[in-house]
Amino acid sequence: MVEQVTKGIRVSVDTYFEGSFTKNNEMFYAFGYRVSITNNSQDTVQLLSRSWFIYDALNVREQVVGEGVIGKKPVLKPGETHTYNSGCLLKSPFGAMNGHYTMINFSNSGQFQVMIPTFKLSATHVLN
Repeated sequence: MVEQVTKGIRVSVDTYFEGSFTKNNEMFYAFGYRVSITNNSQDTVQLLSRSWFIYDALNVREQVVGEGVIGKKPVLKPGETHTYNSGCLLKSPFGAMNGHYTMINFSNSGQFQVMIPTFKLSATHVLN
C-alpha cells in the first residue's frame, strides 16, 4: 500500500494483478486498484474530478481525466473515508500510475488538488 497526505486528505492505494488475456493477437495485463480517500482535515470537502497518468514498461503514457470517481463525486465530512475499486489494462506486465484529484473545500469554496501517490502495477508471476 502507498499513501500520501495533501492538505489533510489522505489517499491510500492497494493494487492487485487480475490476469492476462489476448485480443487481436495482442497480450493485455489487467490490474485492479483500491483507493481510500480519508478526510483528516477539519473541513467538509467534495471530490470534483480526477486526472491520472498511466505508464507501462513499454514507455507508453496515457492520461485519463474526468469528473468524479466511478460516477460519484463523494462529499467527505471530517473523519470520513470514501473507498472505491477500479482498474486498467496495460500491454506490458509492469507499469505505474499517479495523478491528482481536484476537490473543493466547503468552508471557503476554494478548489485544491490532492496528490495521488505513484503506485506500481506488477504481474509478479512473469518474474519467474
